[in-house]
Amino acid sequence: MNSLDFPLSPLPTTPENLFNALKNLDISYALYHHQAVFTVAESDTLDRDIPGVHCRNLYLRDKKKKNFLVVAANETAVDLKTLQSKLNCGRLSFGSPDRLWEFLGIRPGSVCPFTVMNDPEHRVQIVLDARMMAAETVNYHPLDNRMTIGLTPADLLKFLGHTGHQPIILDL
Repeated sequence: MNSLDFPLSPLPTTPENLFNALKNLDISYALYHHQAVFTVAESDTLDRDIPGVHCRNLYLRDKKKKNFLVVAANETAVDLKTLQSKLNCGRLSFGSPDRLWEFLGIRPGSVCPFTVMNDPEHRVQIVLDARMMAAETVNYHPLDNRMTIGLTPADLLKFLGHTGHQPIILDL
């Protein structure tokens, strides 16, 4: 598969599938619709109108081919050399769009912690920013960068536990 296939391939999990899963887990969230945003810079103006900590997601891979999804507050600086030391892994680099699709079933621009629904084999390790997890409300795209949902960090952990993913919470 190559990046050109993405527009033709339907998402393995839709936002509606996610919303149903959240409902079944009794997880409350606030939903916001907005224009599509692909970068933190593009989302800055939207973020002002949505309460809570706004977050970004970094899909990384080490030289041993271990996959990581780092979820951090937009304001948190992520130093890859320091992170690889904290994770005791090989040299980290950004994963390709093809691998992102293969391992998490999502396209660049819509990556979020909820994509682990598409990782039943637990091939991706979730890493959560401790600063983000101390917030009252955290915000992510619900598999679609034209929406944002806000929920509590406890409910994020509840969701991740439901998928069988054990996150690592780190001071980044």
